[in-house]
Amino acid sequence: MTSELDIFVGNTTLIDEDVYRLWLDGYSVSDAVALRVRSGILEQTGATAAVLQSDTMDHYRTFHMLERLLHAPPKLLHQLIYQIPPSRQALLIERYYTFDEAFVREVLGKKLSKGTKKDLDDISTKTGITLKSCRRQFDNFKRVFKVVEEMRGSLVDNIQQHFLLSDRLARDYAAIVFFANNRFETGKKKLQYLSFGDFAFCAELMIQHWTLGAVDSQVDDMDVDLDKEFLQDLKELKVLVADKDLLDLHKSLVCTALRGKLGVFSEMEANFKNLSRGLVNVAAKLTHNKDVRDLFVDLVEKFVEPCRSDHWPLGDVRLFLNQYSASVHSLDGFRFQALWDRYMGTLRGCLLRLYHE
Repeated sequence: MTSELDIFVGNTTLIDEDVYRLWLDGYSVSDAVALRVRSGILEQTGATAAVLQSDTMDHYRTFHMLERLLHAPPKLLHQLIYQIPPSRQALLIERYYTFDEAFVREVLGKKLSKGTKKDLDDISTKTGITLKSCRRQFDNFKRVFKVVEEMRGSLVDNIQQHFLLSDRLARDYAAIVFFANNRFETGKKKLQYLSFGDFAFCAELMIQHWTLGAVDSQVDDMDVDLDKEFLQDLKELKVLVADKDLLDLHKSLVCTALRGKLGVFSEMEANFKNLSRGLVNVAAKLTHNKDVRDLFVDLVEKFVEPCRSDHWPLGDVRLFLNQYSASVHSLDGFRFQALWDRYMGTLRGCLLRLYHE
């Protein structure tokens, strides 16, 4: 008795996106099989449980073998062992480096070291993200940081070149690298209302205007380190609040321009000097590493919380910050206009992002 079999031989590596997501999320083979069964795949395909188990294990083996290439994405493009179409290669890389918002908020601004890695058990329990997925995301952050931290050139461009990420994901990683390098505090209770997107927006502004790369595109670490000379010079801005005549004139100019335009004009007028001292003193303290780390805590304490307690609408905050910044140009005797613009241009954008009504 003979049996006939139809056999098809191909060398294209098959990638099941749903199974890849389960693998990335850190599920074991048995848990992945259970989740696939629950999705109704057996009824949809007519497959047996044994076939599904075998299919899942086969995909997991493939992903494990591909993982070492995903650690250095250009290697995935140039290798000849796995025949994977370019669109699938891009998907594998992008999803491997994609991270969970809840996870990144727990580690943002922390040192990417063994000490932080020991906390991953607690982060997994707190966020509900599997420990395996937490480790993958943490190792990705650390890997990108180590590769690009001392490179010349644009941080985003370097990340894209070495990890082949989309522009948006590369910008997110640039923010993570920037925060890890400067150790900005993001975990305090008063900052919990802020999303990763809020911090990433501010990181992009600071990279563009406050780093070494903002003034010299040929230095190492140009988008990673803050411009120390710029931070030192910010002490000069203290004259805006230390000189009573300048402070009074600044207040007069802002109040004259905004009278009848702000719904919270009386609150602004009464609190102008406190708000101005807060914003200028934040600048003057950025010569110390601890005060750099506490930048977002200080901005929330000195500006966001006072305005929020007086129920400032976002539109009024925007009008005030625009006029507050611009009016300095009309102050006779103030000699640090360019320094002021470099500082307040970025700070204004950050404050508007941090201000949630």
